[in-house]
Order: sequence, then structure tokens, then C-alpha cells
Amino acid sequence: MVDDKYTEFAKVSLDHWRALEKVVDEGGYARAAEALGKSQSTVSHSIQRLEELLGTRVLRIQGRRAVLTDVGAVVLRRARVLLGEAGDIERLARTLAAGVEAEIHLAVDTIFPNQILLPAFQSFSEAFPDTRIELVETVISGVEELVTKGHVQLAITPRVPQGWLGDHLIRLEMRCVAHPEHPLHRLGRPLNENDLRQHRQLVVRESGEQRTFNVGWLGSEQRLTVSTMGTRIQALCEGLGFAWSPLLKITRELEAGLLKPLPMKHGTNRFADLYLLLTDEDGAGPATRAMANQIKDHVTRNSMRANQVT
Repeated sequence: MVDDKYTEFAKVSLDHWRALEKVVDEGGYARAAEALGKSQSTVSHSIQRLEELLGTRVLRIQGRRAVLTDVGAVVLRRARVLLGEAGDIERLARTLAAGVEAEIHLAVDTIFPNQILLPAFQSFSEAFPDTRIELVETVISGVEELVTKGHVQLAITPRVPQGWLGDHLIRLEMRCVAHPEHPLHRLGRPLNENDLRQHRQLVVRESGEQRTFNVGWLGSEQRLTVSTMGTRIQALCEGLGFAWSPLLKITRELEAGLLKPLPMKHGTNRFADLYLLLTDEDGAGPATRAMANQIKDHVTRNSMRANQVT
């Protein structure tokens, strides 16, 4: 049963509030009528009816302008919020009726650079403002599990699960890095694997339930395992060890002198390939496909900027 306190005010329609808003914004009934595409008498009747329903005056005439009473100022402030929300609801309904998803779930491996992902989100949001984005940041098998369990519509992963097809998205250059004052830098010569084994390696634990893999070379007995890429980067900057890291993930730290590539004798450059996949190619909606295209587009833009710099 509907509460009586709502039924009385339900008689005030959005048209009544919209008429009040326009009369105030336009400064009078004639211009409000023109803006609304209605006759002046219709607008005037809407205001009269609104005041009858509220039991108080909301407008008074001052010179040639209609201005708000104290009560009118308060209720119009709330009415503007109501009108804005009503417009949002109508737009959302049209979006859903057109088959656009209300929400997209993405699983992204943490080695994918945020300076590519976040601008892609921004561009997507401008085109699909009513579609929510749910981002799950994972490591290796964590992406695979979300894909195979059907929990995400889109994934960026270094390994495409069996039974799915993925498009190659980007090749990330990896470097072995440490703080400039780390003992490995103080050796003052090209390093080999035996040198690395004598020091602590920083490792990101995979996020899957099985946790059968870890990220990077695992030759060091001394090891600090963390759960996120961000924690590992911070630990590197604190001088807690060394790690292989994607250059695009540590650009700021390298430029600030917080990290420095180690002078490796062999294998200076390593690479990690990432793939983009739609978990349901046939069932993917327009928003999911648009998100995939935005990510691809921003990867291309980043590559073009990098080529211009080099």
C-alpha cells in the first residue's frame, strides 16, 4: 500500500516543476512559454495549479519579472534535482531499450599500463555515460578464472584460456630494475644471474585460486612476494630488492630517479605479450565492443607517441 504522505504530492507533476523552472530561468511567462513550446496561458495555469497543490505561493511579480518567494526558492532547488534525475532515468531507459549494457565487467592483468587503460575508460564514459565499469585487477591465472567462470565480458591477459580466442593487444618491454643505491648497482659491472641470486627478488603473486604461477624470473632464494604491482613498485623504490617490471608501469619512477635499470650482461630486454578477448563474442553488446575498441585505440595512440619520442 502506498504511504499517504506520498500520494498527496504525487499530484504535482514534472510538468509543473518544469514550468516553474522555466519561468524563473527565462524571467517571465512569455519567454518560458516559448522555451517550453507551449502557450503562455498553459504555463500560467501550470504555476497556478502548482501553488494550489502546494498550498502556498512560489512566485511573485516584481516589476516585469516573476521572482521566487522564499518558499519557491527552496522547492525549486529540490525540483531541479528531481528534474535532473528524471532526465537521467529517461536517458537510461532509452539506452537499455537500445540494447546497451548497464554495466561492463573487465578483468585486466596488472602489468597493463594504467596510462593506457584509464584514458580509454574516460573516452568510453563520454560515449556511454550510463554504463557502469567494474574493473577487476588480477595477475595471470586470475584473469583466466574470471573468463572461464563467465564473470567478465572483456579481459586483458598474458595467457588466453583454452577454448577462447584473443587478439594480440600490446607487447610490453620489461627491464630488471632496482633503486639506484641498491648493492647490485654498486657492483659497477654487467650483472649475470649468479649476481641476482645473491639478492632479494620482488615477486607479484598470481591472483587465481590455484596460484600455480608467479610473475617473472624466480632464480633468487631471497624473495618478497606481494599481491599487487603497485606494492612491488613501492618496495622497489624503497630499495627492498630487484624485479623485472614493464617500463610503461615505472615511467615516473625512472624519470624521478627512484629506479634504475640494472646493467645485465645478457637478457637486458624481455617482453610480455598481452591479449584482448571478448568472453562471449556473439553475445557482446555495443558497450562491450565499444570498450574493446577504445582500449585498442588508446594502445595505438600510445605506440604512436612512443615512436615520435624515439
